Amino acid sequence: MTYILDGKKVAKKLKDNLKGEIENLKNKYNRVPGLAVVQVGNVAASSIYVNAKTKAAKEVGINVFDHHLQDNIKQKDLIDLIEQLNYNDEVDGILVQLPLPKTFNEQEILDCITPKKDADGFHPINVGKLSISQKNDENLLIPCTPFGCLLLLRELDVSLAGKNAVIIGRSNIVGKPMAQLLLKESCTVTIVHSKTVEIEKICKSADILVAAIGKPELVKEDWVKDGAIIIDVGINRVQINQQKSKIVGDVNFEEVKRKAFAISPVPGGVGPMTIACLLRNTFISCKKKLLV
Repeated sequence: MTYILDGKKVAKKLKDNLKGEIENLKNKYNRVPGLAVVQVGNVAASSIYVNAKTKAAKEVGINVFDHHLQDNIKQKDLIDLIEQLNYNDEVDGILVQLPLPKTFNEQEILDCITPKKDADGFHPINVGKLSISQKNDENLLIPCTPFGCLLLLRELDVSLAGKNAVIIGRSNIVGKPMAQLLLKESCTVTIVHSKTVEIEKICKSADILVAAIGKPELVKEDWVKDGAIIIDVGINRVQINQQKSKIVGDVNFEEVKRKAFAISPVPGGVGPMTIACLLRNTFISCKKKLLV
């Protein structure tokens, strides 16, 4: 029987633990973590993500500072706001919801967030710390989606050491940090992408396959080895007809689950874990400051 990796269930467990730890912080220091959420414009998908993150933060006891800006704001004004948040003692994590309007330089914006408050784990300093650490240090600010994937893998309670892991996608947000995390678990890691020759053959060699390329149901049954573990990071909206659409991953779930040992669904797999790990990063930032 194929094991379905229930991200909602695992995320709830992580959030319940965080809620207890935040309550302990409040009792000991009269302080709870604060998360600043910055959204530029009114992209519907971004609003849905922001609302989900805000709701989850409040549920575990994190204070939320919401900054919803018009899409005609200048980049300098956004940077000025981030600088204010960097020096605000009540703010422990700063999240700038992506994507930003095309007139903005996203990397410049993300680089303005002080590494100590980098809730997404995207700042070059935090990426560098992840890269050079010998083991997966739970006190680092780690990119949320890859770390959520790793936590799902750990739910299987099987040794990852020596496993052949293939990651489809080389983004800074998922692919590259996912490779770092799996290397530290002693996996043998391969990254494939749009220019890879014989991509299907490489994927079929994988004990662990992480799909994060943004192409609806790209991974078919014949891409997958019997007994593989499949983590589907993709979130794609596809049109069924003029009135209806649905969300699917980068993996053809119904086909692939027949061969997989374990698989994460879309929705309900990696998505809830990403939000839970964002809350984790905010808590870690707060705890580090209080323990200095």
